[in-house]
Amino acid sequence: MNLAIAALISGIALCVGQYFIWMYAPVEMTMGLVQKIFYTHMPMAVWAMISFFVVFIFSAAYLLKRNIKYDYIAGAAAEIGVVFSGVALITGSLWGRAAWNVWWTWDPRLTTTLIMWFVYAAYLVLRTSPMSAERRSLVCAVLGIVAFVDVPLVFYSARLWRSVHPNIIGAKGGGMEPEMLTTLLVNVVAFGLFWLVLLMVRFRQLHLSGKLDARMVWDNE
Repeated sequence: MNLAIAALISGIALCVGQYFIWMYAPVEMTMGLVQKIFYTHMPMAVWAMISFFVVFIFSAAYLLKRNIKYDYIAGAAAEIGVVFSGVALITGSLWGRAAWNVWWTWDPRLTTTLIMWFVYAAYLVLRTSPMSAERRSLVCAVLGIVAFVDVPLVFYSARLWRSVHPNIIGAKGGGMEPEMLTTLLVNVVAFGLFWLVLLMVRFRQLHLSGKLDARMVWDNE
């Protein structure tokens, strides 16, 4: 897909998503306008976990094929996942302050998400470590596979333990009004397109950076 066209489509989709948030979705009776944070919080959380699943898949693919492009995709997805999960934590904290009157509570969902963020932040630090490129890619691939253990735990944490975090994905859309569910789905798709554009851009950057590094090594020799 042409990157410029993909970026244009994602920009339009994000604008449509904002229209649904502010003009189509009803104002929630208890929380009021603050509830609309949810339409950013939930898509960010969804695509963060999808990012980490991509890290898992392409880390395994790198171990099997030793194709450096798989390492680049895993690295790009991890960067996006850390940013998206960080935004999900921040927006969730803002929403929690209005809903529970606290900025943070050591709820199972929140705690496992924070652990997940730290694990993948460590993964990104490892990607900048001073070791040979091949060894670094290999170590990162192993960590990218092992780190995924926490992702299903985040997803199922609200079901496994008592949690104040609402269980949105469930029967009848978690009890949401049809307009709210539609708005959520529109924004999940919109942020998904945005995620894809970011992945494409970052992959190209890492690919070009790898070529430059290889050229510099070749010239020095």
